[in-house]
Amino acid sequence: MFSHVTIGTHDLARAAAFYDAVLAPLGLRRLALEVPGWAAWEKPGSPARFWVGKPANGLPASWGNGAMTAFIAPSRAAVAAGHAAGLAAGGLDEGAPGLRPHYAPDYYGAYLRDPGGNKLHLVCRDGVAG
Repeated sequence: MFSHVTIGTHDLARAAAFYDAVLAPLGLRRLALEVPGWAAWEKPGSPARFWVGKPANGLPASWGNGAMTAFIAPSRAAVAAGHAAGLAAGGLDEGAPGLRPHYAPDYYGAYLRDPGGNKLHLVCRDGVAG
């Protein structure tokens, strides 16, 4: 459905370290790029990519109020590991790992913000209720 998601950052090195930590438990890997000022991650075999970089218009990066990027996790343990890694890498907690039965009986997720304030969500829908 999506080709890619792009978010801005003021500090690419810090953002890249944060997303390396958060996305590794989900099975995403950073691409070896020759694009100055940008980093990207993908799940092997998927054409979709997640990009982080400085805005092309030269204006400061800012987070979107109401914007959020959600990543599918392969397990509840991966949600918890990604959330913990994000906090350890300088992220802020926006919702601890746990069931969100108001979304669906098996909806397990966690929320956090990256060091630049961008909100992200890690989610697993594993078919296990409760």
